[in-house]
Amino acid sequence: MAAGMYLEHYLDSIENLPFELQRNFNLMRDLDQRTEDLKGQIDSLAKDYTSNARTLSSEQKLTILRQIQQSYSKSKEFGDDKVQLAMQTYEMVDKHIRRLDTDLARFEADLKEKQIESTDYDSTSSKGKKSMYLKWCVCAHTCLFLMSVCLASWHTSKYQIITRKNYTDAVSSKSIQMQ
Repeated sequence: MAAGMYLEHYLDSIENLPFELQRNFNLMRDLDQRTEDLKGQIDSLAKDYTSNARTLSSEQKLTILRQIQQSYSKSKEFGDDKVQLAMQTYEMVDKHIRRLDTDLARFEADLKEKQIESTDYDSTSSKGKKSMYLKWCVCAHTCLFLMSVCLASWHTSKYQIITRKNYTDAVSSKSIQMQ
């Protein structure tokens, strides 16, 4: 398989990854906001309870304590959901990294096989293969870098969706710099 095919297959497989990452990060941010709202509600209920404890009836005290307990339970659910979502996100990126490693190994093996089979082996064809291999490696590592940037900046609201065009532009500029 040619280097272009490896790259094309890999780009196709990660085309939706930035959008899936953004969706997961937005869901995590939403869960964070819900948890913060619940914490405010718990604080308000606790303040009401402590300031009016002497004047409240036993039934009213029990009602407020149940509301606090329900809010804590809901907050714990949100936290558990967020952890589950973070684990899914990690596994999604890890799957792409493993696939990249496998594809790089296959590509390298194909290059070695073609070098052995080639009867017209000269330094120019070797330079071309090395150049293609380097471009593939740069593309792959740039992709991993971009995924890492997405993961590292998920908690801020100011991250950019990395589209295939942005990725291709970044790879092209790196390839030009290498030559």
